[in-house]
Amino acid sequence: MRTRLAQVIEWHRPLMLFSVAMVAMAAFSLAGLVVDDRMIAGAPNWLKTFKFAVSFIAYSVTWAWLMSLHPRRPRRLHHIGTLLVVAGVIEMVAIAGQALRGRRSHFNVETPFDATLWVVMGITVAVIWTATLVVSVSVARNVAMPRPLRLAVVTGMATSLAGMLIGPLMSQRDTGIIGTAGAHSIGVVDGGPAMPITGWNLVGGDLRVGHFVGIHALQVLPLVAIVLAALVTRYAILAHEEVRTRLVWTASGVYIGLFGLVTWQAFRGQALVEPDSVTLLAFAGIIAAGAAGVAWAKSAARALVSA
Repeated sequence: MRTRLAQVIEWHRPLMLFSVAMVAMAAFSLAGLVVDDRMIAGAPNWLKTFKFAVSFIAYSVTWAWLMSLHPRRPRRLHHIGTLLVVAGVIEMVAIAGQALRGRRSHFNVETPFDATLWVVMGITVAVIWTATLVVSVSVARNVAMPRPLRLAVVTGMATSLAGMLIGPLMSQRDTGIIGTAGAHSIGVVDGGPAMPITGWNLVGGDLRVGHFVGIHALQVLPLVAIVLAALVTRYAILAHEEVRTRLVWTASGVYIGLFGLVTWQAFRGQALVEPDSVTLLAFAGIIAAGAAGVAWAKSAARALVSA
């Protein structure tokens, strides 16, 4: 067990140590949610710190694993991973520091210090996105994987990068509110009625939904491929790589469709929990396409059996 843990840490030591630090930060933030009753922009003071810590855990562990699969493990790739850690640390120090002060960390330009911190956070986001793009290209070009997993990783990386771009779109929105540079809500002001845990707006559009769904494609889609491979011994139909590949294509298409749908829904000023008939029709179309994809995968199994 200890040997296995050591091997996991060595995937990319800085990223894995950062993930351990984020586990501690998530625990600290949970304690803050219990003992600190301050509210910031309508949300518990420590909720944003907790959500970012959990997101960084998933992000850093996933990228450490992907980098470990590189056949050569070039020093340049290791350095870029370390750069991701540095940017992530700066981002989390800013978010947690503002929580300690009882101040907004995002879109806050109320004072020169807040404005400077917001600019620094914007720079770290740009660094993280650019570094993620470089690492994505390197992994896509050099890492050998089974076809279904490779497809899941590549589509997951592309969708994750697209989801990350929603962040800058939020910061560019002009709310007309003094001391605020950007917003995540559309059609209503930030800080209204919100869903528990996620904090997503219940009465208007919220760009954080698409931001979340897009970013975490890099965890969800490879997990689909891994689960399909694990089920090979239980379901004979999955023994065919072509079947698993088609199922991953289907899962990727459905996931990207949902990412586009919730983002489009937010831009229309519509809350996630209050879809109109157009949104529901689009959702039904995505589900129908998913069902057709499953049938397409089954047809591959039949063709392989009869061949």
